[in-house]
Amino acid sequence: MRELTPAATAALRADQAIILLDVREAWEYALCRIDHSMHIPMNEIPQRLTELDRSATIVVLCHHGMRSLQVAHYLRAQGYAEVANLSGGIDAWARAVDPTIATY
Repeated sequence: MRELTPAATAALRADQAIILLDVREAWEYALCRIDHSMHIPMNEIPQRLTELDRSATIVVLCHHGMRSLQVAHYLRAQGYAEVANLSGGIDAWARAVDPTIATY
């Protein structure tokens, strides 16, 4: 599975349109989030696959990168070709890219 650092993900977002898929729980997303990210909790992914563009580049994130890695593998198994995991999750993003995002 392709892993992207927060810096690489930020550069990719600046260069092209991607889907930044946040798979954390609703309470986590309410606490902090990356602007313009798409929120689908991990347990809802199978029922909501049609909301994701199969031709898009999708970078999946969670708190530290473990749940998102599982979802990224699942999406690849479902035929989504351009999928990556945000290494370190939103916690790493807050520390490396946007320190205004709350950490927990």
